[in-house]
Amino acid sequence: MPVSDDRRPIAVTMGDPAGVGPEVAARAWAARREHALPPFVAIGDIAAIEAVWDGPVARVSDMGEAVGAFDAALPVWHLEDSGPLTPGVPTPAGATCALHALETGIGLTRNGASGALVTGSVSKHALHGIGYTHPGQTEFIAERCGVTATNAVMMLAGPTLRVVPLTVHIPLAEVPERLTAELIVAKARIVARGLVRDFGIAAPRIAIAGLNPHAGESGQLGDEETRIIAPAVAQLAEEGIAVDGPLAADALFAPGIRDHYDAILCCYHDQALAPFKALHFHDGVNLTLGLPIIRTSPDHGTAFDIAGTGKADPGPTIAAIAMAARMAATRDSSLSPAK
Repeated sequence: MPVSDDRRPIAVTMGDPAGVGPEVAARAWAARREHALPPFVAIGDIAAIEAVWDGPVARVSDMGEAVGAFDAALPVWHLEDSGPLTPGVPTPAGATCALHALETGIGLTRNGASGALVTGSVSKHALHGIGYTHPGQTEFIAERCGVTATNAVMMLAGPTLRVVPLTVHIPLAEVPERLTAELIVAKARIVARGLVRDFGIAAPRIAIAGLNPHAGESGQLGDEETRIIAPAVAQLAEEGIAVDGPLAADALFAPGIRDHYDAILCCYHDQALAPFKALHFHDGVNLTLGLPIIRTSPDHGTAFDIAGTGKADPGPTIAAIAMAARMAATRDSSLSPAK
């Protein structure tokens, strides 16, 4: 049964079946009306949901079935049994199931059956134990979509703030040597395009934080701002991208300043994520720009320590599904012929 473009469900991978992914997917469905969530289908081992939730479940093998079942039950695209399951205890079989769920979700979204992909949290340690070699899910998704990993840009987005770390999971001591004008220009271009394409912002405004205290204090506290960031800002401005920087990071996130920008590019992981999580710990969304598909993810890990206890907060998953739907609607409207 074909699914119409405006009713394509969201593909939600459960992540590691021993983590909180199955529970928060189920509880997101339970809160679907309260949050006006669109139809979505959970992908993975149906037993992982049944182990932590006693609500209605509908096993589906077609996205049209998922739309039809959504009002009365959580649609689940069952892949395989992940073996004996104990919430909080990851296994190789569970990691294999998580990987297969990711591959299935990518395939459904790439072929247009799904409007967007929301990825549940996985255990990198468990995945590496079964031979997985990618640093995370983003790099795997980019590869499957034919995009180089450097062109897949991680953004954290919430109701009042969007941030992009220019460097991510590397030691702080390595940041100055990894930060280049070319990197800044390349990521800023992708961010600008993504803000237009997926958020409907016609003329995005971008800020770039300085690396050093007070943005280097005119070279007295470091020269990365004048040597690396300023030339990148100048090049971006020549290309017509509205960008300010380098700006002192200690004041950049104040309400009267951050409100002027649609996204803030930060030099390192914690410079971006510390203020973001202070503002949007429960409703922040991790998303990937630069892909041919829409991909979002709740901004938390597998939380094995509370899996199966009923303590997991579905808020981040709800936010990730809602944002994926909004992004899909924005992208679809930009592709629709003018009436």
